[in-house]
Amino acid sequence: MAKRLSKQQISEIIRSFKKGISIEDLCGIFDATKSTITRNLKKNIGEELFKELVKKNKSESFDFAEVTKVFNKVTSDKGNKNSAEVDSSEIKSSNNLTLDPQSHQEETFFEITPLHIELDNTPRKELSSVPLSEVDFPKVVYILVDKKTELEIKLLKDFPEWDFLPNEDLNRKTIEIFFDLNLAKRSCNKDQKVLKVPNTDVFRIAAPVLIEKGISRIVCVENLIAL
Repeated sequence: MAKRLSKQQISEIIRSFKKGISIEDLCGIFDATKSTITRNLKKNIGEELFKELVKKNKSESFDFAEVTKVFNKVTSDKGNKNSAEVDSSEIKSSNNLTLDPQSHQEETFFEITPLHIELDNTPRKELSSVPLSEVDFPKVVYILVDKKTELEIKLLKDFPEWDFLPNEDLNRKTIEIFFDLNLAKRSCNKDQKVLKVPNTDVFRIAAPVLIEKGISRIVCVENLIAL
């Protein structure tokens, strides 16, 4: 089950993404999957701005200081919520203790928040697609079609969130489905319209026809589905 992010976390993710922090680093900071981060970004800033920022973030240099700043803020917020309050009776009792002057030393203690960000410097491995037979679709999904109600076919390389896959996979033909109507509408341009699919079994039934047309993948925010 995908992790549910709070409104505060989503706001911080959007702010950080706009400042140039990559999706991979946001996954490490907020302990969330790439699909969860991507879904919330697309839902709140729109498909077009999301794609622009992905390209912009790739072209800019890595800002480690900014990533560290965001991580420390997130962990600090968690620490403030979970910190225990000192009992006043314990403070009073400690004032009555007799300390050995020779053994007593003033100490200044600074707690440093541990940094758990993992920088991925190794080539990314191919992410295996989920077979269509194993996908549990919601009751209703939405797809984009052109004015003639023809399916909008894209190459996998048109989706920035999957650009780490091998070139062979990036040239696969795909169709995109949406679980959320508002997200589908935001991704729809003036030459397209949103089509409701009330029976998701149609994808399993039509799989042979789609494969015959060269379409081998279905893209959604949760998974990359193999026909």
